[in-house]
Amino acid sequence: MDRIKFIRFEQINSTNVYALENIEALEDKTVVQADFQTQGRGRFNRVWQSSNMFNLYFSVVLKPTESLSSDLPLSNLTQYMSVVLAEVLDSYGVQSQIKWPNDVLVGGKKIAGLLAQTSVHSNKLKGVVLGVGVNLNSTPSEIAQIDQKATSLNIETGQNIDKEAFLQQITDGFFAKYEDFLSTGFAMIKDDYTQKSFFLGSTITIKEPNGSYQAVASAINDDGTLNIKTDQGFKNLTTGDVFLS
Repeated sequence: MDRIKFIRFEQINSTNVYALENIEALEDKTVVQADFQTQGRGRFNRVWQSSNMFNLYFSVVLKPTESLSSDLPLSNLTQYMSVVLAEVLDSYGVQSQIKWPNDVLVGGKKIAGLLAQTSVHSNKLKGVVLGVGVNLNSTPSEIAQIDQKATSLNIETGQNIDKEAFLQQITDGFFAKYEDFLSTGFAMIKDDYTQKSFFLGSTITIKEPNGSYQAVASAINDDGTLNIKTDQGFKNLTTGDVFLS
């Protein structure tokens, strides 16, 4: 396995922003970490609270190909990371869940979020930046400020979490099977992902730019999309914000 390079900042606007702005100079498999982020963001441009240096904020730079027509499972990278992250959390004695497509929860409360962004220039893929935020050591008052049900690993376990050891577990786990995942695709993690999937078989609300609607979360498809049952029949969801109704 290629050597993983780590870059650490005390404070930065966003590890994802830094990685994207410096994508050409950064090597493949570089991990950018920050103690604080001033502009941390999640999916749908939501703010990710990043003012506690004992929580974990990092981004992974990946350059598996330059071809925009590549059949590599780049769109499933966050799902692969969510499975790895869930396994690491479980090793601390909690029972993790995955909310499609890539939020990680404990007890129905969000504990980690992921955001993948790509850089394209002159019809070439410069790289994929995979951002991860994990609530490792949060106070109850910090959790209360989050605009959705959330938790932190220290709250769930009753003990302080070693941030650097946790990061090492994630990166070791991610890159241990990364090459296999690129060649095999979502099929490699489908069983593990499905087993962890939150609210399968339940009625969910899907929020989209033009409104929201309800459906039953039926199954995880072979490509990682979500099969749902609506009043009009079954369809596959490729993107969207989903909540338990």
